[in-house]
Amino acid sequence: MLPSAYGMRGDIRSTLNLATALAERHEVEVISIRRQKDKPFFPVGSKVKLRSVIDVRPGIRHLLPSGQMRTEMALWRMMRGLKSDVLITTRPALSVQAARYGPREVLRIAREWGRPAVPAPVRKFYPRLDAVVTATESARDEWLRLVESGPRVLAVPDALPGGPWPRSRMDNRIVAAGGRWVPAKAYDRLIRAFAMVADKRPDWRLRLYGGGPEEQRLRALVRELNMHNHVYFMGTTPDLAGEFAKASLVATTSRSEDLGMAVLEAMRCGVPVVAFDGARGPSEFVATGYNGVLVPEGEEQMFAAALLTLIDDERRRRSLAAGALESTVRHGAADVGEQWEKLIAELR
Repeated sequence: MLPSAYGMRGDIRSTLNLATALAERHEVEVISIRRQKDKPFFPVGSKVKLRSVIDVRPGIRHLLPSGQMRTEMALWRMMRGLKSDVLITTRPALSVQAARYGPREVLRIAREWGRPAVPAPVRKFYPRLDAVVTATESARDEWLRLVESGPRVLAVPDALPGGPWPRSRMDNRIVAAGGRWVPAKAYDRLIRAFAMVADKRPDWRLRLYGGGPEEQRLRALVRELNMHNHVYFMGTTPDLAGEFAKASLVATTSRSEDLGMAVLEAMRCGVPVVAFDGARGPSEFVATGYNGVLVPEGEEQMFAAALLTLIDDERRRRSLAAGALESTVRHGAADVGEQWEKLIAELR
């Protein structure tokens, strides 16, 4: 169950990957609380059923009242009539509702990536759930402290879709970045760091994939730094991996990252990643000297220096690319699906 299966977030991508893998051996349905588009942004396996609770597309007539009350009524009605064996919720708000209203005979699992904005309902209602599953060990430790007397807390990695995957040739003079253009992603830091790179290596380009409310501010920064010939806004794409495979480096300057799907997809394409050490998502996966470089949080000059070092050292770049490929082996959708199957069998 997702707040929406139609958006561009990494948690949506991860969930749809898992659903597609599990649908090879089970009946799987993705429930999208809201439907705001005709088709999901990311691909969904042909064996996966998809339905929505509230359809907010323009021109759709609604029989229930409008606003939050309509959503809560529809969600309660859906929960009470649920006939599945297992329910996996993907946000604390949905997990609280599953704990309160989900049938007790249904195995209820909360899939968590970030921290709850309001911890009180989590502490109150999560003990009714059967398990909390995080994507990383550090997140598991945080949730263990949060729900001390609650359900089991386990870690299962995010799933990458099955192959074949494109592979970077590492010969294009391109640094890429992808995700939502929101303040937490801090693309302004990346643009300023790349301005230092372009000053010394003007033949390299920065490609930004995604979209969001920060676009105008970021474009203004590019104009201010006179970087219009070096920084390109590429827009959104459902095939971010294919675009990453055209790059020789992927960069992320996020201030707060609880999910590392873009990092994982870059590595699966054999592209080293340069990231700030303060962001939890990248720091979970990037190991300096093995598959990329971690830079101390906030040090934009050091970030630029790390990019320049790899730009000038093709042999090291290719060595890190090999490590990047090895890093993603355990994230294959089939293997992750098997881990979920074992977990569910143990809980039942």
